[in-house]
Amino acid sequence: MTGIGIYGSPPSRGRLRGLLFGPLTRLGLTIAVIVCAIDQAVKLWLLFGFDLGNRGIVRLAPFLDFVLAWNTGISYGLFPQDGDFGRYVLLGLKIVAVVVLWAWLARISDRLTAVALGLIIGGAIGNGIDRVAYGAVMDFVLFHITTPSFNFTWYVFNLADAAIVAGVIGLLYESFFGGRAVKAP
Repeated sequence: MTGIGIYGSPPSRGRLRGLLFGPLTRLGLTIAVIVCAIDQAVKLWLLFGFDLGNRGIVRLAPFLDFVLAWNTGISYGLFPQDGDFGRYVLLGLKIVAVVVLWAWLARISDRLTAVALGLIIGGAIGNGIDRVAYGAVMDFVLFHITTPSFNFTWYVFNLADAAIVAGVIGLLYESFFGGRAVKAP
């Protein structure tokens, strides 16, 4: 026999490589690594170097503050998880999302889409590292508008969140205004 079982041949390394690596994968993954590294460096400095947790609200501008907030849920604090099981479910979903986005990245040929996917992947990994290290995602940027007659406060977010939003905006732009529609895997 040639080693082929009744179920066919095992997947080849070339086929797996084709699923995970394409012409712009390196660009997208480079963006992801840069986003994740900057996100984690800023968080570590704010947490341990600047000691944001003990400083309370730090006013940067009339509309911008640094404040430490721990998000145990998903975006906007939805579905908060206090137990380990819930945190690991959210982490597992994040891992699945990153794998799907990476597979999408391997199939595209547009630089804007590669950058956008890299931003999303890097942001997701940065927030995932927080979830593993601290049990929650560290958020610290607070935009607000306060006047005598009006008060608006945006949710507290971090650089990874901003990268994810920028990535989604890039995908939407490419989808609506690009030369051809962005195709998901």
